[in-house]
Amino acid sequence: MKAYLAVPIRKLISPSIRFELRKTAAWLRDLLGRACFWRWEIVRFKLHKDSPYDILYVGRRAQREMAKVLMGVESPVADSKSESDKSNRTVLVSEMPTLGALYVPHFLSAIVPLGRSIDDITAGYDSKLRRNIRKNQSRYRMKQALTDDEIERADREMLQPYAIARHGTAASQIATPEVFRIAKTVGRLDLILLEDEIVACQLACVITRSGKRYWSMIRAGYPEAVFSDAKRLNEVNSITTFMELEWAINNGFDYYDIGTCLARPDDGLLEWKRRRGADVDTLGNHAYMFVRLPKVGAAQLLWHTPLFAVEEKKLTLHLGLPDGQNDEAVVTRYINMGFGGLHKIYLYCAKSPSELLLDRLRSRYAHLKSPPIVERIIST
Repeated sequence: MKAYLAVPIRKLISPSIRFELRKTAAWLRDLLGRACFWRWEIVRFKLHKDSPYDILYVGRRAQREMAKVLMGVESPVADSKSESDKSNRTVLVSEMPTLGALYVPHFLSAIVPLGRSIDDITAGYDSKLRRNIRKNQSRYRMKQALTDDEIERADREMLQPYAIARHGTAASQIATPEVFRIAKTVGRLDLILLEDEIVACQLACVITRSGKRYWSMIRAGYPEAVFSDAKRLNEVNSITTFMELEWAINNGFDYYDIGTCLARPDDGLLEWKRRRGADVDTLGNHAYMFVRLPKVGAAQLLWHTPLFAVEEKKLTLHLGLPDGQNDEAVVTRYINMGFGGLHKIYLYCAKSPSELLLDRLRSRYAHLKSPPIVERIIST
């Protein structure tokens, strides 16, 4: 009887509502985890050895490393300055909100808007990337893994080894039964072949959010012969992304989700995906840190550690323009910060920047349909 009723009830719930229910459930699980205060700790550390900033972390021990990654921490050494200096240059990073803190996501998705031809999308790629794709495209082909043997082999020889190669033995693996479930019911497991050699696989599924359909990459995998060769991995990775993008366009999707990245503006993987036309988005993220900037030196801190933050469900980017940096240094520092998907950019300035510099920074977003608002904040 239960099985009989489950089918029509599921059909009554739209894919968009199911997505929101899953998102809410994930958020509640994270919130309940935060509520385990007996697992919390209070720890001080520095951004790097000579940093004047003292990071005060308040939260679960298990999330301490995530806090360090998001803040770009390079050294665990505690600040030895006086308590008065610490209070002025302390950055509070907490798992619970505090007054005036930035709402910093752990991860962001890289989303390519579709509804246009593959040529229109790749026109935004740099010339070297376009040339490499044109040169190598004809040598590759894609096919769906359909048999149990194909799926099991891809999981054993590509998905799991590549995850370990990237994140070590503690890497979070997708359980093999879940790989089978996704590949056979809610998504696909695609194999990428270079002539007759399998060189990559991608596990992906359909997500529907607010009535829009996303072809969402869950996990990519490569055999050791590919991921142990950086040059070859880059080529195969680019071709895999291109072929999945083309498949998503041909199958009427609204967006192609290339996958999640650390929510760090300086993250190399996020930059790799930005160069392939992806905008930043909070799709797939449910966990946050709360970062309260120091009373003194916010501009210098954000120069070293730019931060994404969510403001009224919209993404913002917080950048620092410290005193002593000329216009060329600023433009060079932020040359790779031209992310689509931002609502606003906050510039924390030691002094008001020149209009010429502001115009040069805004030009990084001139190609977007909806460029972000740029707001200056004078910070001591």
